[in-house]
Amino acid sequence: MGKEIDFVNRDPNGLNDHVRVLFDEVLGEPDGAHSINCLWSCAYKCFNCWKGCCYKTLTLICGIPLAICWGCEFAYITFWHVWYITPCMRAYMINCGCMQKFYGTCLQCYLQPLCEAYSFLFSNIRVTNYSG
Repeated sequence: MGKEIDFVNRDPNGLNDHVRVLFDEVLGEPDGAHSINCLWSCAYKCFNCWKGCCYKTLTLICGIPLAICWGCEFAYITFWHVWYITPCMRAYMINCGCMQKFYGTCLQCYLQPLCEAYSFLFSNIRVTNYSG
């Protein structure tokens, strides 16, 4: 809560690099197909002006309600992880550890002696090839 807000770099983790919309990343004229310079300059100004105005209007209208909704959503997710999912996973891991010991003991007590007996039994088998 005590962290200062950075008003210059508002996306320090690059979360929204995929929606970076600068004029020259959206519109571009190839060599041999250039419009009049004043038109290109006007298009640049109009694009940036309307993009900025529309974005600011949408954030003014929707920004606070959406911030409230997302705050509630992440509070809900955090609540369920802290109070339900993590304790369930811990109980599951405890039970898995118990079952692992039980299973390992059963293998060592019942299956391992059988495998050793069979290995001793089959170790005396000799295979020879007759070429005749």
